[in-house]
Amino acid sequence: MPNATVAVSEFVLHCAIEKDKMTFTIAALALIYMVTLVGNLLVIVVIIINPHLQSPMFFYIGTLAAIDVVNSTNLIPRMLAILTFNANTVPYGPCLLQLSVVYHLGVTEGLLLSVMACDRYVAVVYPLRYPSIVTNKTVCISIFLVNVIAAAILTPYMVFATELSFCHTNVLPYCFCDFVTMVHISCTVDPRHLTLLSSTTIITGVGGLAIILFSYGRIVVAALKISSADGKKKVFSTLLTHLLVVCLFYLPLMISYILPGIGVQLSAEAYNVLVIIAIMVPPMMNPIIYSFRNKEIKGSIYRLWTGKRTTPDSH
Repeated sequence: MPNATVAVSEFVLHCAIEKDKMTFTIAALALIYMVTLVGNLLVIVVIIINPHLQSPMFFYIGTLAAIDVVNSTNLIPRMLAILTFNANTVPYGPCLLQLSVVYHLGVTEGLLLSVMACDRYVAVVYPLRYPSIVTNKTVCISIFLVNVIAAAILTPYMVFATELSFCHTNVLPYCFCDFVTMVHISCTVDPRHLTLLSSTTIITGVGGLAIILFSYGRIVVAALKISSADGKKKVFSTLLTHLLVVCLFYLPLMISYILPGIGVQLSAEAYNVLVIIAIMVPPMMNPIIYSFRNKEIKGSIYRLWTGKRTTPDSH
């Protein structure tokens, strides 16, 4: 029977890269991973060792750095193994685990960026009330809730993924395990699967982006009231760089996840490029945008490299 369901114990990841681009792709991925790892681990270390940086804003930045390290480590080494050693077979269980980590951390990062925008909104618009509104306890609760919401959103994906049956192929035309590609190669025809993807992406993506744009909009209004030209320039420079990272994260994911759910089929190449940009570029950029432009973190990194210690009353 040509359509008989076969029990899948493993998937084959077909990371289709043209031979003349293989060396460049491997070098680019290795460089992205190295920069991401060094940059984010450096941020985490300086926040841990410097008591002055153990405040709400830096807890958010440290959490974002930790998410980026885990997500990049979940994806890039496997991709490099596939491209370098042709190690493209992944057992069923680890494939689902990789998929779940990608989706959980993706939703968590999107929600965290929204929470960080709200944090900056309160800091700029209500500076006097900020210390009482945003405390370390508030930050811990918000980070916990972000992870709970991400886990709740992930649960139906895991249920649907285990329901999929495969009768034609177990080859995923992609560089890592992904829910959309699993649905496309399965013989389970159920519109709920891609509808779920579109609806959750619209709710979390459009909703999160709306919160970020609203927060930054209010910050712009507050910045326009600053009399100092240097003050305005600093605020707008920060906002533009933050928006760049937000757009790199949100827009490719929203396009690649919403369109399949409403019946618009993207080519494998277009889908690969969009998701890779969204998942791999922001983790490399986040330390530069959110951390290395911050004078407290820059000072801590300088003291770390020069061996100078901070004292309790020094900045």
